[in-house]
Amino acid sequence: MVRYFTRLRVRRIYKWGGRPYIFDRKLKSYVTTVTPGQYILIEGNDDEYPFVAKLLKLFGDESHKQKKALVQWFLRLSEVPQNKKLLLGRSPHPQEIFYYLGRACDDEINAESILGTVHVRQDNSPASVVPELRNSVCFPCFLIQVTPSTPRCATPCIPSRTVPARQPGNILEEARARLHVSSVPESLPCREQEFQDIYNFVESKVMDGTGGCMYISGVPGTGKTATIHEVIRCLQHASDMDEIPTFRFIEINGMKMTDPHQAYVQILQKLTDQKVTADHAAALLEKRFSNPAPKKETTVLLVDELDLLWTRKQNVMYNLFDWPTRRHARLVVLTIANTMDLPERIMINRVASRLGLTRMSFQPYSFKQLQQIITSRLNKVKAFEEDALQLVSRKVAALSGDARRCLDICRRATEICEHSASHPSSAGLVKMSHVMEALDEMFSSSYITAIRCASLQEQLFLRAVIAEFRRLGLEEATFQQVFVQHRTLSRVEGLQPISLSEGLAVCQRLGACRLLLLEASRLDMLQRVRLNVSQDDVLYALKPVRD
Repeated sequence: MVRYFTRLRVRRIYKWGGRPYIFDRKLKSYVTTVTPGQYILIEGNDDEYPFVAKLLKLFGDESHKQKKALVQWFLRLSEVPQNKKLLLGRSPHPQEIFYYLGRACDDEINAESILGTVHVRQDNSPASVVPELRNSVCFPCFLIQVTPSTPRCATPCIPSRTVPARQPGNILEEARARLHVSSVPESLPCREQEFQDIYNFVESKVMDGTGGCMYISGVPGTGKTATIHEVIRCLQHASDMDEIPTFRFIEINGMKMTDPHQAYVQILQKLTDQKVTADHAAALLEKRFSNPAPKKETTVLLVDELDLLWTRKQNVMYNLFDWPTRRHARLVVLTIANTMDLPERIMINRVASRLGLTRMSFQPYSFKQLQQIITSRLNKVKAFEEDALQLVSRKVAALSGDARRCLDICRRATEICEHSASHPSSAGLVKMSHVMEALDEMFSSSYITAIRCASLQEQLFLRAVIAEFRRLGLEEATFQQVFVQHRTLSRVEGLQPISLSEGLAVCQRLGACRLLLLEASRLDMLQRVRLNVSQDDVLYALKPVRD
């Protein structure tokens, strides 16, 4: 047998446990405790298959600085010579180990090369003893666990439920689950025309093997992303039925990136599973979309929050819109933003020309559409009075037409109705009073109260921030840009414009109230300003003041 060479690759700190001068000593580390009589794993040259031995004794050397161990070695099946395997007269178990009686190995090892303990079940049946192997192998055992380390290619899994998921206890709980934003509806009502237009556009590009761009705009909560996902799902089903050629779908979101150039990295990683730097990824994508390749399938790329990919040179946007125009690209780009005229506002001519004229605008939902959305989600679950549904639909439609906010208000109304009842099971339908209380909670947060209690100049500054955001098509502006808007609004309202120092003081007070997010590194005209609340909340809080 080949001599065992133990190898200490990782420094492990062991200390003595128990009284120092008795035979039954123990070694302790921060992960394990080993005692004589246990089966142990010993570090060697192969990390996947460490040596197996039985610990007989623990002792220290003469200087008492190094810890030693006396062991009895065992052989794995892979270490048994082939001629010895034939003498067994049977097929051994792959995890079987064998008692080794040879003297080719040193029985004393460095105790710090011990990886840990392992469980071994010994089989002493007469049929397992082979006299011909007495000089080297006998007494087969079965090794239950052969490595204490985490497998390098392990795949994490979620354990199955031991108890089934809790079912809704009453109608209000079922309605609340159906009205959750994350709940997948059976259909997307009120967006049939937009669905058909996007479907026809992508289908034609996939069928023809060509590229193209489509710009989709609309205020938040109008179903842009959900409609596109439904289009892709239907196209993938058609592809599985061999009705259209196969294609790949990739989605990136500007909100999830710390830098616009990370778009190159994410696109390349989803296409080829490569993770490289942004510059290298841009070069590889340029080569991929410029050169022909056999059996190249069409790629459909969804770019959400397009305005957050804006840079000074606008090279990221330019490349995303220019690649589909290449002859061999076979790339279809669908872009989503909140501003309808974003290309005219922030894009230079060479970028806007690459985008093309294929555009679609998602209008805010009307109160009838919001009412239809809620009704379709409830799906014959009678939890709301008709007047209550109409009230919440009209309120949200008059403010923003955001379907997500409408669903949140309805869910909160079901909670209020359930808590107001003497017993949850005896709760009735959601009435107008419950909806009004939910609306008051939704639009009476501490931020809205702070805006209503702010001074006239502070409220005017918040209006200037929103006006500048809408002019730029972005969610960020400099103090200088907002201050120009503030002076213009002051003249329109017949107020005396404030000075620059007073404007900075107003901005700092709003930042201290956390109504604005201000760039902390500078306090000058180029300080960047962002809203810390939604524009809808600001307009709702300012509406009574302006009226």
